[in-house]
Amino acid sequence: MEKDKSISLPDKIIEITNSLQPNSLNEIREKLLVLINELINKDFQALIQLLYRIDVNEKKIRLYLNEKPNEDAASVLADLIIERQLQKIENRKKFKSKNNNETEEEKW
Repeated sequence: MEKDKSISLPDKIIEITNSLQPNSLNEIREKLLVLINELINKDFQALIQLLYRIDVNEKKIRLYLNEKPNEDAASVLADLIIERQLQKIENRKKFKSKNNNETEEEKW
């Protein structure tokens, strides 16, 4: 528990989303909602930096927030963060399998 206190909220969010699994999306989303709401209320600048760090598209954020004015902003942001992290995981898998198919000569 002491270790949890020393990790910043943005780092907690990244740590949580790096462990995304299809069967744990709802659980992770619920954790994200709490952390994102806390950032919205206490350190909005850290939230903005986190979104850049995770590489969530700014235009997409604005679009989704405008399209869903009655939905909680934390909910929209959590969905976008999860979506982006899943894209990264998929890209890593593709890149890894592509590299595994190359011969040693092709790698050079």
